[in-house]
Amino acid sequence: MIVSMDKLKFRHAASVLLCLLAFILCGSAIAQNGLNEFPVFSFDGYGTAGLAHSSESRADFMLDDTQNEGAGYSQTWSPHVDSRIGAQLAAQFSPRLRGVLQLVSEQQYDGTYRPQVEWAYFKHEFTPDFSVRIGRGVFPGFLVSDYRKVGYAIPWVRAPTELYGLAPISTTDGVELNYNKQFGEYRNLLSINVGESAVKLPEGIKLTGEKGWGVSDTLELGDATLRASYFRAKQKIEGAESYEALLDMFRNPAFDPEGQALADKYAAAGKALSVLTLGASYDPGKWFAMGEWGLVDFRSAFGKKSAWYLSSGYRWGKFTPYLIFSKATPKSNTSDPGLEPTLPGATTLNAALNQLLIASPKQKTISVGLRWDAARNMAIKAQYDYTDIGAGSYGTLNNRQATLETGGHFSVFSVVVDFLF
Repeated sequence: MIVSMDKLKFRHAASVLLCLLAFILCGSAIAQNGLNEFPVFSFDGYGTAGLAHSSESRADFMLDDTQNEGAGYSQTWSPHVDSRIGAQLAAQFSPRLRGVLQLVSEQQYDGTYRPQVEWAYFKHEFTPDFSVRIGRGVFPGFLVSDYRKVGYAIPWVRAPTELYGLAPISTTDGVELNYNKQFGEYRNLLSINVGESAVKLPEGIKLTGEKGWGVSDTLELGDATLRASYFRAKQKIEGAESYEALLDMFRNPAFDPEGQALADKYAAAGKALSVLTLGASYDPGKWFAMGEWGLVDFRSAFGKKSAWYLSSGYRWGKFTPYLIFSKATPKSNTSDPGLEPTLPGATTLNAALNQLLIASPKQKTISVGLRWDAARNMAIKAQYDYTDIGAGSYGTLNNRQATLETGGHFSVFSVVVDFLF
């Protein structure tokens, strides 16, 4: 086992280095166009050092489902929830061709901090208004998608987990078309992307959105921004043996036709996954107000759920106090009567199915925080969250222990240092 892990780490490091080498060589080859001043390289980075404490000791508070552990059960004070570091290499290969490679080290599904390729793409501007991006780029699902991991760039300790945890996808691999046009005082950016998105979860589960496509539109007028986004893909799930085994049990001929119908209803493979989001912000400089709403539909046991948040803050010199109100609500059933309980083994199967369905979070959170821009390119933030979990739900808590009951409430206190370099 030790040997196989060493091989895994070596292969991961080798793949990152090869990606970096290919990025430089490929871009430099393209740049051989007689312009001696190219390519031009630039390097920068960002990071967050944080600690989070949760009052709930029977489960973990995490950023989203991709993390392995968090604050509460695993550690009273956890550095894993918010801490990360990212580095970005950008290259201008010609006046119209640009390449970006970004690596991020943060807690992964397996508890490691192995650097991951967050972005790796080439972008060509055919005209000042129209460009094409090829490779791995940001998943354009939310208002702060482009910089959600750059803690310094957002006003809060973290983007509200109720909404941003709905679909914990940060990247997409494929092609993106961008049309950016000025209409008088208005500026509109229309993006269309085609490709694939994947996310790895604890216990070796990998959820992939294949043959995906999406469209997003951002309208700017002065200090106001409006954004709408829609993404749709075909689901593929790997490594979820217990989930697939449960569905196979429902397909037992002894439970026909009800068992087959239940298995078909809650299976994920091959079904469409869709993400719809709307957002708006207003930031005249002295203060800001913003909000977003999102709806995710897995069309399976993972459910259909929505979430929203509203936030506002006031900049008083180097200090910015802020408030956030956020809420997550399941839009599909979180329980199912299942099979006729008189059938042999039906009670056990029904209970297992309902444990899956109850995972859709139902909760609301009030957050109050303070940002202090202590130095150039460095901000210190403190945030207190009070979460009320709805009846019959575990909220967004993970690593749940047997003694944890549904409903109730918990609080989280977080402090972080965000920086740029």
